Amino acid sequence: MLHLGPVKLDSPAVMGVLNVTPDSFSDGGRYLTIDVALQHAQQMAEQGAAIIDVGGESTRPGARAVNEQEELDRVVPVIEALRRVVDLPISIDTSKPGVMRAAVAAGASIINDVYALQANGALQAAVELQQPVCLMHMQGEPRTMQNKPQYDDVVAEVTQFLRERVAQCVQAGLGKGLIIVDPGFGFGKTPAHNVELLAGLGRLTEIGVPVLVGLSRKSTLGKIAGKDVSQLMPASIAAAVLAFQQGAQIIRAHDVAETVDALRVAAAVMNTGSFND
Repeated sequence: MLHLGPVKLDSPAVMGVLNVTPDSFSDGGRYLTIDVALQHAQQMAEQGAAIIDVGGESTRPGARAVNEQEELDRVVPVIEALRRVVDLPISIDTSKPGVMRAAVAAGASIINDVYALQANGALQAAVELQQPVCLMHMQGEPRTMQNKPQYDDVVAEVTQFLRERVAQCVQAGLGKGLIIVDPGFGFGKTPAHNVELLAGLGRLTEIGVPVLVGLSRKSTLGKIAGKDVSQLMPASIAAAVLAFQQGAQIIRAHDVAETVDALRVAAAVMNTGSFND
């Protein structure tokens, strides 16, 4: 069983999103100051978040690249402050090895990398740090990933990529018990690909490591529900429950309280016989 600080993945863990960016797709600019970011993180902790995921560079389609120093200036002070007030594992959402090292030194204990440690020097940094790492699948890169993504079999191809990437990381010296995988909903995938991937999510559990999903407020849900991003909480919760039923153990979410409640109900039903009134 993977332990992320005090988190044991024998029940669904909600990863609360804390974007300290001006341009993230649903909450860009809302948590740019340390005080506001801390307040939001404390609220998510009170609502039942098991992990706080701090990101300093937007990876939405078409987002501009951020240089390392700018990203460090955004995330390191927030992580240092969070470490003093929130007793939860802190995840750093980055692909840059320099940011990984600085964030872990500041108090982060999980690395969440949309490039699956493929950037120059990232795998070496992760091996040195020996902290839990989430490897995500993405076709292309954020600036261009939604330009006509194509797959013959999206579930098989995503699973195979992540299986191979896990093996490569283990061979390089990263303990398998430290690895999490994420299919990368919305990262180089059409809405049809995302739906197919959610339906076949159980295939990823065959890799033998925990599965994380980030479906919260994704545009695919908006297309299905016919709603804009500000109205996607119900759809996001439905997707979170479906992902959990398919074997996901970590659910990345913006609406923490509602997601936690929904997953508690789902877990009680799925573990019928273990519920005590």
